[in-house]
Amino acid sequence: MTGHDISQRPDAARLATTDRLDIYVDGSYDVASKRGGWAFVVLDGDHTVASQSGSFDADTNNALEVVATLNAAQWVHENARSCPVTIWSDSMHVVEGCNHWRPIWRNNGWRRYSPNPRTRNRRIADWQLWAALHRYLCENPLLDVAWCKGHQGNIGNELADRLAGAAYCSALLP
Repeated sequence: MTGHDISQRPDAARLATTDRLDIYVDGSYDVASKRGGWAFVVLDGDHTVASQSGSFDADTNNALEVVATLNAAQWVHENARSCPVTIWSDSMHVVEGCNHWRPIWRNNGWRRYSPNPRTRNRRIADWQLWAALHRYLCENPLLDVAWCKGHQGNIGNELADRLAGAAYCSALLP
């Protein structure tokens, strides 16, 4: 990751008593500068337990969505391994990648699944990010990834969107 990393420390007392957590992730990307911001917000009901954001140089907006999810999964690994957690993303690329394509990509050496041998030999975009995310998802059976509709008033999604946008703007500053 490049740029900054803004974190809100986890509420340890709240984590010790929670039954489940919801984490909302988002990415913000500028094609011209190839820079973006990522963020996640950890919620226990309506209470914000933690948040984190940062910037990342990438070739696509999808990479920022994966980075946000990867950082959220790492946070779960470090802070909430014994708690059921759902990571909510408004990116179908992330949700389908985590829930359907990830095991196929891994079995193919992080290469495309395609009947065309020329395209099959190409690594998937951001394969290193996917491989790291795969490890966290495999290590924690209480962690799952689900889709939420973006920009529809969902407070967790809106908070993550704002943090990712702020991280992106900060990344553009000298």
